Amino acid sequence: MKNLIRIFLEGIITNTRRILFASDRVTDMELRSKILEGRIVPTDKVAEVSCIGCGGCANACPTKAIEMVELPEPVKLMEGLVKDKIPVLDSLKCVNCYYCHDFCPLYALFGEAGTIHPNDVGIVDLEISKLLDEPVKISEDKIAFISQYLADSTILKKRKD
Repeated sequence: MKNLIRIFLEGIITNTRRILFASDRVTDMELRSKILEGRIVPTDKVAEVSCIGCGGCANACPTKAIEMVELPEPVKLMEGLVKDKIPVLDSLKCVNCYYCHDFCPLYALFGEAGTIHPNDVGIVDLEISKLLDEPVKISEDKIAFISQYLADSTILKKRKD
């Protein structure tokens, strides 16, 4: 019984310190203010500059959380490849399966940071035209598997049936 009372009193003292004196605070006051005032800016889900606009992420998404949106002006990436759409991720529909990231050609084919990620893209600083000119050294089976997702949005439905 003594131990139970001691634990109870220690809990009261610890929580009182936390409430009154902000001891053990994990969130700093500036961040706390931003949260309470609704000034938190969500992190980027798509690296728009590095994205090649292939639509593979949208095709691979099982919840249709990714929509390909038209760019105001198309961007020429290299001879024969023009980016006219970029993905926009709807975080409310996203289930964090990471298919979008895993099937991004920059990640899947080149081993670079994927241009889309359910949580935070991070810094993706690539010269896309130079990267696309480099030969890709992966097996034909992997290229065939990935190309299905890049070209066919019904592939997931077919795999479930």
